[in-house]
Amino acid sequence: MRVLVAEDNGDLAQALGVGLRREGMAVDVVLDGAAALSHLEVNRYDVLVLDRDLPQVQGDAVCRAMVSSASPTRVLMLTAASTVRERVDGLGLGADDYLSKPFDFAELVARIRALARRPSLSLPPTLERGQLTLDPSRRVALRAGRRLTLTPKEFALLECLMEAGDRVVSSEELLERVWDEAADPFTTTVKTTVGRLRAKLGEPPCIENLREGGYRILEL
Repeated sequence: MRVLVAEDNGDLAQALGVGLRREGMAVDVVLDGAAALSHLEVNRYDVLVLDRDLPQVQGDAVCRAMVSSASPTRVLMLTAASTVRERVDGLGLGADDYLSKPFDFAELVARIRALARRPSLSLPPTLERGQLTLDPSRRVALRAGRRLTLTPKEFALLECLMEAGDRVVSSEELLERVWDEAADPFTTTVKTTVGRLRAKLGEPPCIENLREGGYRILEL
């Protein structure tokens, strides 16, 4: 999944970026509301972690702009405001969830994952296709009952392919959803990661490479 963190505390923003990447997420970090809006215009994010007290453009204004544009990105407000009234106000702006500082990082991760599942209500907590089983919340991947040892990027790529079902997923979409904005669009990273993932999944091969430049999980 791809996450945008908008937080004006540089140390906290950096820590969140590092921590969420370790959870296998592609994360971009911005320090003000104007930068958040710019990123949202050009990138597709599953979840926005949004501080209400941002410079240049307030977090509330960012949230309103997303609602008015019918953005599919889910919003998790992360703020020091802790009263019931303030939480109600935040949710009333259109935020999908609200977490007060200080917070437990494990809870933040769980809330982000829960929000990312909402756009596709048909997606179960555990994904299954053929011999493959994927549990995103526990970070467990199995093939025919055998546990797979995957890097965060390999796991995220497999999750993206399994969510797509029979749909072909292009290299461009994988690069956008699994990697962050620092990824070179002309890189062979996707192809290389798919190759490593194929090797770990074993025989018979279950990732199909389509001639038009996309990938699909075979239901073996």
